[in-house]
Amino acid sequence: MTDSASAPSAHDPSELLQKATVLGAGTMGNGIAQVLAQAGLDVVLYDIAEEPLLHGLANVDRMLAKAMEKGRMSEDSAKATRKRISMSTDIAEACSGAHVVVEAVPEKLELKRSLLLQVEEHVSQETLLASNTSSLSIDAIASALHNPSRFLGMHFFNPVPVMKLLEVVTGSKTADADRSLAVALAHRLGKEPIVVTDSPGFASSRLGVCIGLEAMRMFEEGVASAEDIDKAMVLGYRHPMGPLRLTDLVGLDVRLGIAEYLEQELGPRFAPPQVMRDMVAAGKLGQKSGEGFYSW
Repeated sequence: MTDSASAPSAHDPSELLQKATVLGAGTMGNGIAQVLAQAGLDVVLYDIAEEPLLHGLANVDRMLAKAMEKGRMSEDSAKATRKRISMSTDIAEACSGAHVVVEAVPEKLELKRSLLLQVEEHVSQETLLASNTSSLSIDAIASALHNPSRFLGMHFFNPVPVMKLLEVVTGSKTADADRSLAVALAHRLGKEPIVVTDSPGFASSRLGVCIGLEAMRMFEEGVASAEDIDKAMVLGYRHPMGPLRLTDLVGLDVRLGIAEYLEQELGPRFAPPQVMRDMVAAGKLGQKSGEGFYSW
């Protein structure tokens, strides 16, 4: 494989992408919709009900207001971005005419498979299909598709409008042209892409979860407080955020699901600590529940 994560050539294939569909209006989905719209694409945000769509668009409004407040975006740019985003609860309507579809629904393999299979019925053969999965196998998801060659992973990071990394994950059947298109799109979105092959946890989740699980074991064993464990990584290793605070932001339930999957695929070194299971069972999921390793 060539070094496809390098900067795009003078001819940028992503310029041909004018319409996008994002499946799932949650934290990741609405963030992905925002960055696609900021890059000039018309975006349809899809979900099964109106309530999550309205919540997602409200979050986009908050993020755009924050960007203006911090001087990262003009009022005109923010208004133009918001105008490019529409919503739909009809998957056929949402996917009609889409040049790229990004799936950002919960980390459930059968859900992703069935949804993308529906998408194939409503898009052209040239439409790029991507999953925002943070750990599930791209080949496993692609196994349900009629045309897996145009499918790959585009793993964004939270908060999507701020985080620079974008992990492009290629499956065994992903076409070279579609990999190159995804990398070019990443650059168009202002992201720094890395290209990895399909493997459990890819590069980022595998490393990040590994550090997070060990930090939890240290907390469980009373080695140090959550604050001091995090401070060790922030001040000692220049991490922008400690692993336990990051776990709170991602969601303990989300990280538990990833850890269980990695344990199944890679062995006991990824076994979730008991403290993590106990906290999830008690509803202490991190920022979204108001309590995790920190109070929010």
